Amino acid sequence: MWSVGLAVALLTLAAIAVLTVARVPQRVDALVAVGRAAIQLTVVALVIGWIFANPAGAPLYLSVMLVAATATSVRRIGCGREHAPRVFVSIAAGAALTTVFVVSTQALPWSAQTLLPFVAQMIGGTMTAVSLGGTRLRDDAVDQWATVEGWLVLGARPGQAVADLARRSAQRALIPPLDQTRSAGLVTLPGAFVGMLLGGASPAQAAQVQLLVLAGLLAAQSLGVVLVVWLLAPAVGCRIPTWKAV
Repeated sequence: MWSVGLAVALLTLAAIAVLTVARVPQRVDALVAVGRAAIQLTVVALVIGWIFANPAGAPLYLSVMLVAATATSVRRIGCGREHAPRVFVSIAAGAALTTVFVVSTQALPWSAQTLLPFVAQMIGGTMTAVSLGGTRLRDDAVDQWATVEGWLVLGARPGQAVADLARRSAQRALIPPLDQTRSAGLVTLPGAFVGMLLGGASPAQAAQVQLLVLAGLLAAQSLGVVLVVWLLAPAVGCRIPTWKAV
């Protein structure tokens, strides 16, 4: 236990040292991020341990995760609470799609021990894609507002006026998951694969689970980002977005 703590401390100090030498003003952010991660993971480990013993608590935990993911994306996009339901629907739909397919095909057994980690990963991955897509749509609309106004003058509805920007935003938001999927095993060894190997699973078993996770993330993120740009497009096309990310 102490060796892991020592390694984490050294890695954190290394990150801070690099940022200090490079004069990148995120040293405090890096320290706070690692501190928060340590606290949150400790709490989550206790909660998940309780859920494994009491599977009925899994839906409540996943609901809390969805709310937290929505709040994070709303802050990143800067769209305000009035658009939070649209962001929530986008994240929830992506995670739900993959879960339905995985459960219906019996790719994973119906148990809290297997489904909870999988669904949680889908929620987190979809949140990231939704944040990227919404942020990109906001920034592109601001930068190209003259073009948007031109479409509005020609009689286009607000959603139609930013349709091209929305498609481009979705395309760019999906670059990370596409690259992650393409490079799996060649450039990187993804977390689920490494975790299963460290846990004693065979390489074949680890590869199967990792492929399931990667395909699930790609499906969840694709639906999530397409939904969020489509749902936010009418609001973006009405006027220059004044949303400010936090």
